[in-house]
Amino acid sequence: MDPAGAPWGDPRRGYAYAYGAGSVAQAPTVKRQPPPPPQQLLPTRQDVAAVASGGVLKRSLGEVERWQQALYLREVRQRVAAQSQIAHPPIDIGSVLAGASASRASGPSRPPSSGFAGLSPQPSSTLSSLTTASHMETRPSHMRPLLQRQMVAAPSAPPQAVARVPAAGRSAARELVLLQELEKHLLGDDDDGEAEAAGSACGSTVTSSAWGDTIQELNSITAAPLTSLPSNHSTAPAAMSRSPSNSSSSTVSSAASSSPPTSTASSRQLLSEAAAAIVDGNHAAAAAHLAVLKVAANPRGDAEQRLVAMMASALSSRIGRPPASQHLAGLCGAEQRAACQLLHDVSPCFGLALHGANLAILDAVADQRVIHLIDFDVSVAQHIALIQALSSRRVAGTCLKVTAVADPTSPFTPALTQALGATEQRLKRYAQQAGLEFRFKAVSCVAGEIEASRLGCEPGAEALVVNLAFVLSRVPDESVSPANPRDELLRGVRALCPRVVTLVEQELNANTAPLAARFADACAHYGAVLESLDATLARDSAQRARAETALANKAANAVAREGPDRVERCEVFGKWRARFGMAGLRPVAIGQGVADRVRARLRPGFDVKLDSGRLGVGWMGRVVTVASAWR
Repeated sequence: MDPAGAPWGDPRRGYAYAYGAGSVAQAPTVKRQPPPPPQQLLPTRQDVAAVASGGVLKRSLGEVERWQQALYLREVRQRVAAQSQIAHPPIDIGSVLAGASASRASGPSRPPSSGFAGLSPQPSSTLSSLTTASHMETRPSHMRPLLQRQMVAAPSAPPQAVARVPAAGRSAARELVLLQELEKHLLGDDDDGEAEAAGSACGSTVTSSAWGDTIQELNSITAAPLTSLPSNHSTAPAAMSRSPSNSSSSTVSSAASSSPPTSTASSRQLLSEAAAAIVDGNHAAAAAHLAVLKVAANPRGDAEQRLVAMMASALSSRIGRPPASQHLAGLCGAEQRAACQLLHDVSPCFGLALHGANLAILDAVADQRVIHLIDFDVSVAQHIALIQALSSRRVAGTCLKVTAVADPTSPFTPALTQALGATEQRLKRYAQQAGLEFRFKAVSCVAGEIEASRLGCEPGAEALVVNLAFVLSRVPDESVSPANPRDELLRGVRALCPRVVTLVEQELNANTAPLAARFADACAHYGAVLESLDATLARDSAQRARAETALANKAANAVAREGPDRVERCEVFGKWRARFGMAGLRPVAIGQGVADRVRARLRPGFDVKLDSGRLGVGWMGRVVTVASAWR
């Protein structure tokens, strides 16, 4: 206690107290005075004796900080003088600066493992000119957060500065000048250099405008910070994030010259930068980011790596813009159709939703003997499961009639027509084994020509059902065609007066949403699908490779194409509900019994949600597909 009765540590006195050598307690901000020459800041013998004897040394916080800085600078100069007499191997400035954060955890003797705040960890002949920088690890601990703050706060390069980067000679010379200036401030070559000290309630901060300018210019010619991509599973560090609106100012050279991403976060950041650059119309910057991603892409790695490779390819397709005929040939061809059928068979996210639609059909037809199923994209896996379920009812004389409707104007029709012959034969053999009578017919008509007589319907003699599984999203709507074939198809289906209409679609906003929203939603959606495949198929499986090719083609079309060229136009369930309501169809609630039967087939990680009569199937909380029933 002092004579006035206040404790010795009372902050109202404006003092800081050192307990032992080099230990300083925090104090409130005091009025700053011009820093005295470094010689005046050196400790006197009385000061040292007082500290050594355990006494309390009263100094203001600013004086203590300037004292510590002077001690540090003198020690560095002494080391430099001694080291100048012997050869010293060159040290990379990227590794030295990384030690600012690494030395706190690993100690001064541990070499840093990576770069710091955008400086490449790769050796450089120019950066190695700072031969005495290895002694920076001996600086006082209060200088380390300073260096880190200065490096993180350095802004990205202005366009005029980056324009000079491609010139190798000018860049090397500029780096050398900047590093010499940095060396001057680090080692205190002139005794007239000043450091401004300031105390705060949360700790001390030492700043230098010359230091900051040098660091900023070094940052501007090495690397630019990257934005983070929204994700269900990862978030980029805040210090590395940048708003998408500023992404167009990121330069081609900064992305092209940066090292390939070594982590999921950095890959996601580059992917987000590329998407934002495309939105802003800066295709050159986007191409540079994607070029870096392709070097590090691993389409056979884990689910996250596969997603980055898939979405990078999708964005590249948007920039490259192959002819529409070539793009649609791959998306609508026979191989893509077969791969999608395989995906429905091997992925529970798709297969369980189809199973839910089958159960809704079975509930609607009850004990009817003749069932007429009108389908616009016959799925072998779904129909085989339906035949098996109908045979288990043991209703004598059960007959299943299937009418496959093909729109001659759809780019998917050639592949569908080509596969119908083999599909018919396979379903007939399976129905025969199950003891069911089976009839199959294919009808070619556009949406406006759908009518009962053309489809061979027999009102009163059969239970009519319509299946719209994974087909309605590929029918153009009013945003593509004034004729609005999507709504026209629904009105034609409503006129047939079926017992039930089943809809199965991916829960994905890929129709009228702008590119930024479509890209973000596609990343979350296809990321969940890829993760779910880890639970069902080996990474090196041939089936998985085909299924993922189908997914990649869908993602590329949803992200890379606009107008009539974009045929993958999925909607979220809320929009389907509004569209069905306008067509005169009303929802038929899928009961808890159906949900329980679907849930009985679940594997770990998958989930079934029954919400307002719709059945959602997903992975780790993300709904991937939704099955619903209408009448």
